[in-house]
Amino acid sequence: MQDVIIIGAGPCGLSAAIECERRGLSTRIIEKHSLVHSIFLYPTHMQFFSTAEMLEIGDIPFPTSNDKPFRYEALAYYRKVAEHYGLAISQYEEALTLERTNDQTFIVKTLDRKGKHHQYEARHVVISTGYFDHPNYIGIPGEDLEKVTHYFREAHPYSGMKVTIIGGSNSAVDAAMELIRVGATIDMVYRGETVSENIKPWVRPVFEAMVQKGKITVHVQSHVTEITEDSVLIQDKDGQTDRIDNDFVLALTGFRPDRKLLSSCGVELDGDMEKPLYNPETMESNVPGLYVAGVIASGRNANEVFIETGRNHGVLIAEHITSTK
Repeated sequence: MQDVIIIGAGPCGLSAAIECERRGLSTRIIEKHSLVHSIFLYPTHMQFFSTAEMLEIGDIPFPTSNDKPFRYEALAYYRKVAEHYGLAISQYEEALTLERTNDQTFIVKTLDRKGKHHQYEARHVVISTGYFDHPNYIGIPGEDLEKVTHYFREAHPYSGMKVTIIGGSNSAVDAAMELIRVGATIDMVYRGETVSENIKPWVRPVFEAMVQKGKITVHVQSHVTEITEDSVLIQDKDGQTDRIDNDFVLALTGFRPDRKLLSSCGVELDGDMEKPLYNPETMESNVPGLYVAGVIASGRNANEVFIETGRNHGVLIAEHITSTK
């Protein structure tokens, strides 16, 4: 039996395991994909908003020659941290069910990539699953067409193509800026009056210059109502409909955490926001011994918790567990 099982090997899950191990608690991390899978799914050339210091965990310095580190640097950094601490990580193993027994221990049942079932017992469980597996679907006709994706990795496949981007967040703006470099024709469709106020400050002026030069066409206060094989239909705030010809659609509408394991174990979720009930001073949920760390602690707005804030959840969790032993 482990003292603590952590479900999710993202930065916040790794941090929780490190802090528990440093206090003499035995841990195992269960991860259904690879280490820091959410970061792996980021666009290939993405640069973080945070500085390297704000992404550090386990008191291990994050070396970089850049003001803000890039995705590939973060992947290397978190690999090295996991190796340094010798963390026990079961990769490519999905946690299927979580049960709390009468003797106040937890049973986690999993399935690995070879189809083999496993079962683990622990006195405490930390759920630190990310959100990239669950895009926010729009729910419109044509969203399931092959031309539509909710993930943008890199620009090359869209070279010389007509691309419609749905969204106005950092991910949408970053995608548009990369698509310019490969000669794509870009339309952005966004419900707001302007693109998000949270756009990276070093990107916004360049983006706005590209819009002014006609490199990017932005349709604000508009939304897509249908996607066809060769176009999208959009409607503006006045109800006027327009058709935009395109080859591909990037529906960059954000993601949401999966709270199935939480709810199945009795964790209360707060209304429409689906925010789990937990003590912010300890990160313990309403189920004793069951903790949340990272973005899973947020509501429907996955941008409520970032690595730089979620990485500190591990300290709160480890200190609470050791104080109650």
